[in-house]
Amino acid sequence: MNIIGIICEYNPFHNGHLYHLQKIKEMFPDSLVILVLNGYFLERGEISIISKENKTKLALLNGIDIVIELPFVFGTQSADTFANISVHILNELKCEYLIFGSESNDLDILNKITDYTYEENDTYKKEIKKYLDMGYNYPSSLAKALNIDFDFKSNDLLAISYMKAIKKNNYKIKPLSIKRTNDYLDTSSDNSIISAANIREKLKNNMEITKYVPSKTLKYIEKVNLDNLFNYLKYKIITEKDLSIYVDVDEGIDNRLKKVIINSHNIDELIENIKSKRYTYNKIRRMLIHILIGFTKEDNKLINLDYIKVLGFNKKGQDYLNTIKKNLNIPININKNSLCYKYELLSSYVYDLLCESHSYEYELTGKPLYFK
Repeated sequence: MNIIGIICEYNPFHNGHLYHLQKIKEMFPDSLVILVLNGYFLERGEISIISKENKTKLALLNGIDIVIELPFVFGTQSADTFANISVHILNELKCEYLIFGSESNDLDILNKITDYTYEENDTYKKEIKKYLDMGYNYPSSLAKALNIDFDFKSNDLLAISYMKAIKKNNYKIKPLSIKRTNDYLDTSSDNSIISAANIREKLKNNMEITKYVPSKTLKYIEKVNLDNLFNYLKYKIITEKDLSIYVDVDEGIDNRLKKVIINSHNIDELIENIKSKRYTYNKIRRMLIHILIGFTKEDNKLINLDYIKVLGFNKKGQDYLNTIKKNLNIPININKNSLCYKYELLSSYVYDLLCESHSYEYELTGKPLYFK
C-alpha cells in the first residue's frame, strides 16, 4: 500500500479537488491518502467559507483516509512556512509521495528552480529584492532573478516551496504533480472545473455555483460577515498602543495602519490604502488576520509543532495510525498547554464571530470525526 500525502485548504471543496483525488486513485489504486488541511484562516490571509469541521467531513466523504490539522500559527504565514510544516507533518506520518496540482506540470524545471533557490543565498535574495523594488510582483521578480523564461503561477510557486522543504530536510518523500486545468487568478472562467477564487467571486456576486462544486459542498458554505471583520479590525487598530508586536507588522506599517484606518470604510478599501510595492495583498491580509487574532512575534518565536491533531479518519486510516503511532516523534495527542492550541482556540472563536458557526465548541471537544 502506498502512503500518499496532499496539502489543501478546500476554500471551498470543488470539482478540481475531486479531480485531484480521482487522479491519485488512478495513479495509485492501492493507496492510503493523508490530507494536511488548513483551517479557519488561510495562507493568503483569507477567511475560509467552510468551517474546519465541515471541510474534514467533505474530505472523508470524498475518499481521504486521514485528515490532519495544519495549525493556524503555521497555516497563515508565508508559503515557505506553510509548506515546511505541512511537509514535516506528512514526513512524520511516513508518507512516500506528495502529490500537488501544478500549472506547468513540469517537475524537471521545478526541480532545477528548487535546486537553485532552496538555500536562498544572499545573491539570490538581493536579486529578488532589486526587482521587487522596481515594482515587479514576486513571480516576475523570481523569473528575472533566475534569468529564466518561466511563467510562475500560484501552484507552481507553492510546489517549489514543498520541494524546498523536502530537499532542505532530506525527507524521502517523492513529489509528483497533476496538471492543473485552471488558473487561480482567473475569476471569469465558466468551465465545470474552475479555481476556488473564481467560485468565491461568483458567490460574492450572488451567482449560482452548483455547476462547479460537488452537491454536498453547497450545504456547508458559510457567509463571512466582512462588515464585522472590518469593524473588529478597526477597533483593534485604533485602540492598540503598539501594533508592531504582531506577526507581519513590519517597521513603519503600524503607523500607516493607524493613519489609513480612519479614512477606510471597508476591508477592501483598507487593504487598497495600505498596498504598496513592499506590501502585497496576501501579506497585508495575513498581517490583518494576525492583528485580529492577536498573534504576536514573541509567541511566534516560541512556537513549534509539539503535537499532531487528527481531525478525522475512516477505518483504514484509523488502522494505519494505530500501526505507526508508537514510532512517531510528535505525539498524536492535543497539548492543551501548547501555543498552537491557544491560537487554534482563538482563531475558532473569532471565526464564529465572523460566520456564526459553532467552531469553538468543535475545537473544545478535540475528537476526530470517524467515517466507516
